[in-house]
Amino acid sequence: MPYTRGGAVDRTDVGALVQAAIDGDAAAWKALVEGLSPLVWSVVRAHRLSEADGHEVCQTVWFRFAQHLGRIREPEKAGAWLASTARNECLKVIKSLKRLTPTDDPQVLDRVSEDRTPEQSVLDSEEAAAQSERVRRLWQEFEALGERCRQLLRVLIASPPPSYQEVADALGIAVGSIGPMRQRCLRRLRVRLEGRGPK
Repeated sequence: MPYTRGGAVDRTDVGALVQAAIDGDAAAWKALVEGLSPLVWSVVRAHRLSEADGHEVCQTVWFRFAQHLGRIREPEKAGAWLASTARNECLKVIKSLKRLTPTDDPQVLDRVSEDRTPEQSVLDSEEAAAQSERVRRLWQEFEALGERCRQLLRVLIASPPPSYQEVADALGIAVGSIGPMRQRCLRRLRVRLEGRGPK
């Protein structure tokens, strides 16, 4: 029995065609594709997709239809199912295209050219990692200094910087001993860092 008349499927036959396709009737499947593809394409065209995206949506819609063929509750409404699926797939494509912003605006293009190159990003990342390692080593050696040195250096690097009198009062040491003690502590720290060698 012919399912189509000149490529168009009779809407009253859709339910029977779906059931026949479920039962493995290849002619019924072909009639559905030929008869309802114009409907799918009309939905795709309404969303103004590119030719390539439109073809992809159509393939996806028919693939999903084949996947769900046996689970469609109202086979006579397969056209509505296809149209709804086509619309959803079109919206997915449109949403994904919004993430890309093609432009011929020279200001936007210049902004892109000012961004770092991948090579510069790698170099910057390596430098940041090296700096982080230097800071980590410095604090390790600082913590290895004696308690008096750590106290003095911490107070001296406070912000805003305290006066020597404030440092003397805070640590209970003579103002005149702050400078020499500071030099000794910094020397010990330098020796410890140099003893670790360059890394």
